[in-house]
Amino acid sequence: MTLLHPSRYLVGLGRAVAIALLLNGGAAIAEGRPAEPGQGNLSPDQVTLSQPDLPALGTWDLYLPEEQIQPRILIRLSDRRVYLYHGDEVVASYPVAIGHPDTPTPTGTYEVFQMVVDPAWQSPWTGEVHPPGPNSALGVRWIGFAEMPNGVIGLHGTPTVSSIGQAASNGCVRMHNADVMALFDQVGVGTMVVVVP
Repeated sequence: MTLLHPSRYLVGLGRAVAIALLLNGGAAIAEGRPAEPGQGNLSPDQVTLSQPDLPALGTWDLYLPEEQIQPRILIRLSDRRVYLYHGDEVVASYPVAIGHPDTPTPTGTYEVFQMVVDPAWQSPWTGEVHPPGPNSALGVRWIGFAEMPNGVIGLHGTPTVSSIGQAASNGCVRMHNADVMALFDQVGVGTMVVVVP
């Protein structure tokens, strides 16, 4: 089998064969021996063209890529837990700390719009910027999902592990560093975040 390219062989193949070549994306599979330079052209009886396998009409969906199920995050404040869903299936669940009653975590539907590895933290009280690291107030990952008048709300790690399971934050959702790293690797910008009471 030899792959014929129209730029080299169209002249001597004849009109029907040339049309078949053009309809086949500019190339065709041919059986036979192509003409050697200076030895003339192939005659139509020297070439057998085979068409590629094409889907039957009405079966185009068999050739589409599989639909990718997008993850989504559910934060259930009463459970003090975050749930990661793929479709209708819970694939992971982590304990969290939520906002203190004076600075509650807002409920509603949001989208992740910030993802930061090793975030620095700026104190809302003093303005001082603290360097990143596992002992930073934001831990080792930040997943921002809600812009509020008093700042951005997100999921993040924390060195204050004793607060996990409590209503103790300024509105953010605190997680163990290992848990927020695992969640971070499974979501992205645009992931839906639903916060319910």
